[in-house]
Amino acid sequence: MMQPQFVNPFLTAVDSTLPSELESEIRAIYRSAPLYPSRLKLHEEPLEWGCYLDLPPLTKQEIIDKGPSVFFPDGVYNLHHPDYEYEHTSGTTNRPMTVIMERGWWERQAVRAYQASPILRTFVDKPHRRAVLAPVGCSSNLCPYEDEPFPHRYQNDTIFLNLSSDPFSFSEREWDRIVVELQAVKPVVLEGEPTYLSLLARAVQHRKVSIPSLQAVILTYGPSTVQHRRRIGAAFPAPQVDLYGSTEAGYLLVGEAGKDNMRVIEDNAFVELEPWKEGADIFKMRVTTRGRKIMPLLRYETGDLVQRTSMGYRILGREGNVWKREDGSVFSSWDADQALPQDFACWHYLLSQTSPDRWDFQ
Repeated sequence: MMQPQFVNPFLTAVDSTLPSELESEIRAIYRSAPLYPSRLKLHEEPLEWGCYLDLPPLTKQEIIDKGPSVFFPDGVYNLHHPDYEYEHTSGTTNRPMTVIMERGWWERQAVRAYQASPILRTFVDKPHRRAVLAPVGCSSNLCPYEDEPFPHRYQNDTIFLNLSSDPFSFSEREWDRIVVELQAVKPVVLEGEPTYLSLLARAVQHRKVSIPSLQAVILTYGPSTVQHRRRIGAAFPAPQVDLYGSTEAGYLLVGEAGKDNMRVIEDNAFVELEPWKEGADIFKMRVTTRGRKIMPLLRYETGDLVQRTSMGYRILGREGNVWKREDGSVFSSWDADQALPQDFACWHYLLSQTSPDRWDFQ
């Protein structure tokens, strides 16, 4: 039977049995989360690739339908347990997904993501100030400081800049506040969703200010475009990092922004590639978390597409949101970037298909 493909380089060995690291993680997940043995029993003999492929993929919809209780041996959990952290993240339109994790898990994920990046690893184990500008639809015990005045949004050397989630609706007064807070904190690292950071770059340039303390910019929460990166780079001339992950799975891939060289964060997850379209080098991702005790994920379908490149990987975005040509091939923001003239400039663009033969570029 053909061995599945992985982003993790060491999982490409040609052998009938699973590498010990992967088998050990699968058996640990089976011991900690009753959901998995209830779906398929494992035998005691060493697992082969055929056994791995028999493991049913896990979907976000299944987690939403069954609820987090299926991950706990007694079926009971307490969101306010002192050893737990939780987040209600987007699931479906009306049904969010509750993600529970052991306390400190997300911070450890972030440290390993930093260690996997040549640009970010210099900040590991070194105190540094960080500013975050991103969607704030948070409902958890991880970010209780949103919608609060400045002192309460600055914790553990991190300032959360925005109070609402639509950067296109920020008033000039709101941008004034954000820019002043950015100047006051003097962050070394700026992190955010590319659209938000592009509009922040606009606000900074219009106010004729600079943030000379910045040493790195992290683009996360969504794919960036050439336009985003150019605008951000003009206002914040620091190395840019692409960081991909999700609330439920953690940080998964990291690379230099725009270089199409994203690599798996080995210590965080095993990332399996499921071919999405034959011959296109485009894949759906299935994630198996590593070292996670609460709500571990086994062959979890992230819903995102990734494209293999000569340098590594490129994130294309959500499978349901990618643009498709009439022949079924993908048209991504990368393709749109290549189609735009070199001297074209904007802060953000939106491409939408309104009919089979009509596309609107805004």
